[in-house]
Amino acid sequence: MAKKVLIVDDSALVRKQLTEIISILDFEIDTARNGKDAVEKATQTQYDVITMDINMPVMDGIEAVKQIMNKQPTAILMVSSLTTEDATITMEALDLGAIDYISKPGTMNVGKNENREEIIQKVKSLSRIPLRRLKQQVSRPRVRERKRVERTTQKEELSSSKDITKVVMIGSSTGGPGLIEQICAALPSNYKYPVCIVQHMPAQFTSAFATRLDRVSALNVHESSHNMELLPGNIYVARGGVHMNFAKKVSGKIVIREDKEKGDNFFQPSVNEMLFSALDVFDPSQLVGVILTGIGDDGADGMVKLKKSGSYTLGESEESATVYGMPKEAYDRGGVMEQLTFSQILKKIATLK
Repeated sequence: MAKKVLIVDDSALVRKQLTEIISILDFEIDTARNGKDAVEKATQTQYDVITMDINMPVMDGIEAVKQIMNKQPTAILMVSSLTTEDATITMEALDLGAIDYISKPGTMNVGKNENREEIIQKVKSLSRIPLRRLKQQVSRPRVRERKRVERTTQKEELSSSKDITKVVMIGSSTGGPGLIEQICAALPSNYKYPVCIVQHMPAQFTSAFATRLDRVSALNVHESSHNMELLPGNIYVARGGVHMNFAKKVSGKIVIREDKEKGDNFFQPSVNEMLFSALDVFDPSQLVGVILTGIGDDGADGMVKLKKSGSYTLGESEESATVYGMPKEAYDRGGVMEQLTFSQILKKIATLK
């Protein structure tokens, strides 16, 4: 039986563009012109994927996501323009249970094979997510902002990158933002290690994401920038559009180096780039590599190299992964020392000795 997709957008042009791109999958395609129309259709039919615009008349995309996920959990792919405002709203949609997002046709060249391929790949991957996983999305604990009178300042002996004893590196893609948020919220204020995160996102999104994480974490969360010093007890989100690498200065200080050359990587930032670079700067025994949910295989080769070098590597299991792509590849290639559910990984990171 053919899978069903609902395209929700008030623009006839966008509905036509997305229909043309997705039609290659031979899915049944239905359309809706606003959120209210989408909610009505989604509660009458179990779609495999819904592409959801944000700004629409009658009912916007956020309210539609909220109602659909409460009434009939479905894999929702937000269609977002690459603006800071839309990035913030998209983060909210992901928090409400949407799985991923794509760039709105018109904010990109849909004729480019890469962009068309991304839409096709995401729709195909989301259509395979089991219903029980979607229900978990809705029931997962909502992270609340921390009411902090003041942030605890790092102790004197932990004030420099020279004091780093371990580095935690996390890679994720589709389904990852909510998990990253839970990790940041769970880390205690006296956490000793820097945490470096590569979440596949464009630049406008990583800024909004870092701001969001900073509000829920007891630790300082930064969007990475060139020459930023890596400090214990801080969290660094790789900036979209550049790779997050590391370098050791003559003084011994360790800093983030941004690489604008995309290289052979489909994603920028790339998890592999971060992992390979870390091995050039740190002793392998200091490194902890973590691969969470995501489409594709980014990070798999880096995890293999980490493990072979003697680093500690963790991969999310199929049992909890929204999309068992990246962690599967890392595991199948032999890059995972321990394959665990997300809640077990969260505990391992938070209690790391």
